Amino acid sequence: MTNPGAAAPSQTGGTPAASARVPIWEDFIDIFHSPSEVFARRENGSFWIPMLILAALIGGLLLATSGVLSPIMDAEFQRGMAATLRRNPQLTADQMATGRHIGEIIAKVGAFIFVPIGIFFTGLFLWIIGKAFDAKESLHTALVVAAYATVPRVLEVVLSAVQAMFMDPASLTSHFSVSLSAARFLNPDTASPLTLSLLGHLDVFTIWLTALLAIGLSVTGKIPRSRAAFAAAFLWVLGIVPGLIQAARS
Repeated sequence: MTNPGAAAPSQTGGTPAASARVPIWEDFIDIFHSPSEVFARRENGSFWIPMLILAALIGGLLLATSGVLSPIMDAEFQRGMAATLRRNPQLTADQMATGRHIGEIIAKVGAFIFVPIGIFFTGLFLWIIGKAFDAKESLHTALVVAAYATVPRVLEVVLSAVQAMFMDPASLTSHFSVSLSAARFLNPDTASPLTLSLLGHLDVFTIWLTALLAIGLSVTGKIPRSRAAFAAAFLWVLGIVPGLIQAARS
């Protein structure tokens, strides 16, 4: 049975000529209310443009709001250093100061590097998993889907900064403190790292991104929405693994 949503690209302007008539900035708006149309018209477009725009936007926002979010970075660093000292008690104060300096640099410029890397691996795994569900999309198209599915992360950074502005700095004890997940209600110093990681992955924006990946896979991979949802859910489960590994090491 063919999927009505999957048939839409050839009928609604998925050709390069049709895509060229829509400015890129409209994609960043339409992805919030008409994601199927965005994926249909951009499936053969460049993934570099949205990827680099997102890296610049998210990286720039994190730089601009670093002062507001500094209590979170300080708390995360102190917790990380305490865990490192437990594993390596021979560390000196100078070594810890160097580690803090490196951590601050990574926190400020990391998004410019890690956003494109994250999009690439999301698209790569979406493409691999999609093949198991008979998706017809190419790796290039999977990267396009991953790029546009990441757009809500821009809103996430903005909302995190706004929350931090109005919250007591003493309550900003981890990055979960401004997340839209149940993990924000747990004390990161006493709660199980595994529990924090699992609940933190049940975040509104992570689920939103996963839903967009499912829609994009259905539209560009020409498979039913239900099958694409299973593929995206499998990818969501894989996304928990890095957090669980880090939690197990802490």
